[in-house]
Amino acid sequence: MLSLGSVGAKSTKPSFVSYVTPEEIKLEKEPPKKLKHPDLLPGEVEFCSANPILKYTQDDLSQRGVFGTLFCTNFRITFISDEKSQEETTKTFKNKLYGENDIPLMFVDHIYGVYDEKRKLITGALVKNKYPSKIIIHCKDLRVFQFCLTYTKEEDAKKIFQGIAHHCLEEKSLKCVFAFSYTGTPSPEMQRKRETILFDSPEDWTQEMKRTKANCRLVTENENFELSQRLPKYFVIPSALGDLFSYQGKGFPIWCWSHYSGCALFKASLPPVTQEDGDFQKHFDIMINAVAHNYLYSAKTEDLSESLPTIQDIQQSYNKFKQFFLIENSTDFWLSDMKWFSSLESSGWLDIIRQCLQKAVEVVECLEKDNTNVLITEEEGTDLCCVISSLVQIMLDPYYRTLMGFQSLVQKEWVAGCHAFLDRCNHLHQKDKECYSPVFLLFLECVWQLVQQHSPAFQFSETYLTVLSDSVHMPVFSTFLFNSAHHRESVLKAESPLAQSSPLSCPTVWDWSVQFDSKAQNYFFNPLYSEKVKHEKAVRKPHKLKHQRQLSLPSTAFKTPFKKGFFKDETDSLKKMLRVKRLSRWMGSPDSTAAISREFYESWQQRPLDYHGLLLPCLDGPAVRVWMQRYLRWIPEVHILGGGSVAVMTKLMELLSQVQDLKRVLEQRDSSQAAKPDHRPYIQHRLLSFGSSGRLPSSFPFAYSRNRSFKPIIPTGLMQCLMLTDSLASQEDEASSFVSLV
Repeated sequence: MLSLGSVGAKSTKPSFVSYVTPEEIKLEKEPPKKLKHPDLLPGEVEFCSANPILKYTQDDLSQRGVFGTLFCTNFRITFISDEKSQEETTKTFKNKLYGENDIPLMFVDHIYGVYDEKRKLITGALVKNKYPSKIIIHCKDLRVFQFCLTYTKEEDAKKIFQGIAHHCLEEKSLKCVFAFSYTGTPSPEMQRKRETILFDSPEDWTQEMKRTKANCRLVTENENFELSQRLPKYFVIPSALGDLFSYQGKGFPIWCWSHYSGCALFKASLPPVTQEDGDFQKHFDIMINAVAHNYLYSAKTEDLSESLPTIQDIQQSYNKFKQFFLIENSTDFWLSDMKWFSSLESSGWLDIIRQCLQKAVEVVECLEKDNTNVLITEEEGTDLCCVISSLVQIMLDPYYRTLMGFQSLVQKEWVAGCHAFLDRCNHLHQKDKECYSPVFLLFLECVWQLVQQHSPAFQFSETYLTVLSDSVHMPVFSTFLFNSAHHRESVLKAESPLAQSSPLSCPTVWDWSVQFDSKAQNYFFNPLYSEKVKHEKAVRKPHKLKHQRQLSLPSTAFKTPFKKGFFKDETDSLKKMLRVKRLSRWMGSPDSTAAISREFYESWQQRPLDYHGLLLPCLDGPAVRVWMQRYLRWIPEVHILGGGSVAVMTKLMELLSQVQDLKRVLEQRDSSQAAKPDHRPYIQHRLLSFGSSGRLPSSFPFAYSRNRSFKPIIPTGLMQCLMLTDSLASQEDEASSFVSLV
């Protein structure tokens, strides 16, 4: 019998002979790699690079990833994979300025380094020490990147680490921002047609006053910033306010918006605290009287610094809130899942959103129900005043719910209103953390609550709001880059290569063609927007009754009559009474105010729904929700394939398309009607349901489905319970089938 593998058998000599040297084999199998370089934008300069760098995935703790080259430029940190990526070519909603592996420098929030398996926050002191084995970058748009430096040469690893830390974390001058190096040409479309009102000219303010029928005065004395460098070049004040130069260094009541009844909303900064109490009260009375003269000598004031959280409270709350969405691996996500909702609530961010909406509703009630002028104040008048005044106008004016109207509102109240974007967004990584606060993001959060509660009332979508929140940190545009109009003008003029002839021109963020093509921009529009029906001129509008408060006195009650007589004397005495009774502040406890606002909301809710009239938010606990698209778009574990709001929207779009088809058939049958068809819904439908719409994830259009399985890490006890339940269910099915057979 033949035995195999006997113990005593002699080992045979290898008979293979190689006629190729190891050096030749190495040359044949490993050809020299050609280093890939990023496609640089006009004015973009490459600083440093390192290869090979391992970019980790966020699947689990197995530390899998992709090898490639890491670059740092004056605009971004970019990773180019050695493998060919197919996602970038198939992506429809693609940003022209940066891709999924790019991090604009102003997007960087924090950088962590892993030293001996311990994670440390990178500061100036750690940069000079030994470079870490891994870099973890947290972005302001809540993306998380992890790069391994272990496989890189020591010199290259140290260079790329110090380059990234220096350009992202160190304090820098404003002239170092990429916007001053970017040499891209403005789009011809934006130059040809500009629908967004920028409020940088007297004509823009005159047009807005005419649209709202405001009875105020346009101020042009600050055109060269002689009044104040913290005020806009042009602004509107009550007509009764006297010489502005006598109030230098003090607050002005600046007009925001006028109600159709005649009352108006004003905002102002409080006078400096260093003044004596008597001077402070005297100046405050002058402001109140000027506001009250605007309509029926009635005014209410509210100090937002006393009734809303401070700037520091907003910052601390958001810092706690965002930590739950900066996920480095799926294990951490599933471990935090059990206490996720309670943790979000304990951060206080959702409660701050609710407080801002509540305060806006109170102001709306004064304007809409009481027809009273309102003056809101705070220390600077450019933070919470901007939040509340903008929300009030969105709730009351349907024009600001359109895309162009909303952009014009941001320009009027925030950009021209001198909100300190540079300090609040911390674009320059200043050490003074008290200046940093996401106030504008808080405003967008409040707007999102209104959009998700009253979607047909808004022409723009939540995708538009998400992109806008990202664009705040884009170092290309000048819109959100400065602290005031004076700051903008002085910097742009000083940095211009032709400073003597014309200031430097940076693109505005409203030129969306710089970031997206026309197909991608269609995602900014809400396909379910209920447009206002324009009636023909032949149709007579129904008579609109005047407000009860208007009927209480003649319309000329406070105008000087042609002849002095009894009515003028009665009017003067009535003015004196109103001077005492109607110049007031919000009084009472917060609970009583909330109860009154609740009554106002319930009475509004009983009326027929009008998407082009007054809109009020529901402020009950479950109604104030998390902005899922913005905060969860980069976490694959929570993506619902073929589900979520995208699936609902796609189905609604199919129904809307069928309704539009039926309308078009009816219009074709009725030859007497010459109505023009609206093609916008068809465009929206084609874009939202392209390809296999049933397989789109809930994070669409920001993240696409990937061919990988996600296995949630479930606690052992819960897993056993699920397994036991499954076996019991199958046993029950077997028993029932047996009974049916019997």
